[in-house]
Amino acid sequence: MQTPTHAVLCIDDEPNILNALKRLLRKENYRLLTGSSGREGLDILAANEVHVVVSDQRMPEMNGTEFLKQVRERYPNILRIILTGYTDVDTITEAINEGHIYKFFLKPWNDHNLKLEIRQALEQYDLIQANKALHDQLYQQNEELKQMNENLESIVQERTHSLKIQNQALQVSHAILEELPLPILGISSEMLVVMVNKAARQQMGSDRCPAIGSGIGESFDDGVETSLGECLQALEKRSISARSKDGSAFDLELIPLTGRYRGRGVIMALSPVCHTPVG
Repeated sequence: MQTPTHAVLCIDDEPNILNALKRLLRKENYRLLTGSSGREGLDILAANEVHVVVSDQRMPEMNGTEFLKQVRERYPNILRIILTGYTDVDTITEAINEGHIYKFFLKPWNDHNLKLEIRQALEQYDLIQANKALHDQLYQQNEELKQMNENLESIVQERTHSLKIQNQALQVSHAILEELPLPILGISSEMLVVMVNKAARQQMGSDRCPAIGSGIGESFDDGVETSLGECLQALEKRSISARSKDGSAFDLELIPLTGRYRGRGVIMALSPVCHTPVG
């Protein structure tokens, strides 16, 4: 069995219930923590990294809904499961609204289903965190690219009185785009590749990278050309997933040119799709 990379916390004020959960989950590949009250559960969470919490609903001092509400406020990434002996719709609804629970189980539970749901909750946790990390990375890259775009456009606008200075600005802009660490392709409104920077050549490989003057449809699946056309028509950036002709998967950020080049082309930023292993 692999070293556990996750932790699950079970809270119930009845010792026999906790013992039953320990017996049921002892062979699962995660660290199992237990507590007999909501307050004890909060103390455990403060001292341990926990990914899923399973809590009883009916407990003295602090019921499951109140406990999971505090868990959500303090540790919003933790997925929350509630166990209840009640079939009252209002009780379950309150738990969903206040604790924003991931799942609920009625007592007595089905052993197989409970184990399966906890495993799926841990997988869901990993997927959510991986998506957040990817989103943050893409957002930062897009903000940097946007800032560079705005700066370049400002430089051109400020020097329109001199063709010489305009040409110098264009040369600088090409050099900056060439050296950007983010892989970028420049696509004209005719769907021709007009720019490929060094990071794109390194990412895709010199022998598979689109050639200047080639059609983008020669390097990516047909959906990319369609999306580029829609991006140019709407003049709104969009994100898509696509595959190159060699089967490589990418997330693409399509950013239409603005200002004096409005409608004349699109910047296509590439991010290779990386799958985070589930623990």
